[in-house]
Amino acid sequence: MPVCADGHLSQSIDYCDVCGSALDGAPAPDQAGLRLCPSCATPTSGRFCEVCGHDSALPAPPQAAPVEHRGADPTVLRTPGPDEVHPTDSAAPVWVARVFADRDFYVRVRARKGPDAERVDFPDFYPERRIVLRGNQFLIGKRSASQGIVPEIDLGIAPVDIGVSRAHAMIQVDPGGGLTITDLGSTNGTSLDGADAPIAPQVAVALRDGSRIHVGGWTTIAIGTGP
Repeated sequence: MPVCADGHLSQSIDYCDVCGSALDGAPAPDQAGLRLCPSCATPTSGRFCEVCGHDSALPAPPQAAPVEHRGADPTVLRTPGPDEVHPTDSAAPVWVARVFADRDFYVRVRARKGPDAERVDFPDFYPERRIVLRGNQFLIGKRSASQGIVPEIDLGIAPVDIGVSRAHAMIQVDPGGGLTITDLGSTNGTSLDGADAPIAPQVAVALRDGSRIHVGGWTTIAIGTGP
């Protein structure tokens, strides 16, 4: 079994499963295949940016519009730096995701006999988690150092819902401060608000305060505003 420079055992032969560092003998990335991430401008070759996690299958995040600054020459416009951009809407909501084991959803999954229904067991104990959504996009999935997947809403923490895909769905903030959810082509799909029918993959669907996102075999993510 390969061992990385930090002494971690890894089943993967290219990157360490624990810390993600390249293993000796791992092929170097093909520079010709690199492109700039549309979100953070970091060179990347995979679907998910290894720095910010942006999914290249989704539209590029909106860019800040140039702001007019008049100096000695009033006809010259320049784009402000990061330290000069200030929010325009001080009343923008703070979104919070509440992750919990949902027995009602589990019963519906078993009844409709989804792809993993027979292998999914409801956990004896699953502590509820609250995740404040700070940023523009939030991947729902399971962390994988070897694949460079680092979800903001990581459902790979034990006990694990085996029905959740590594890159399952993406929550995004629209320019008006609202939220959308996009299923990324997951194995078991994504449904909303108790519906049996999953949403269409790769199509953004609007969320609201109180929306419930159902993924895997028993996981529900309730969306709301909080302090």
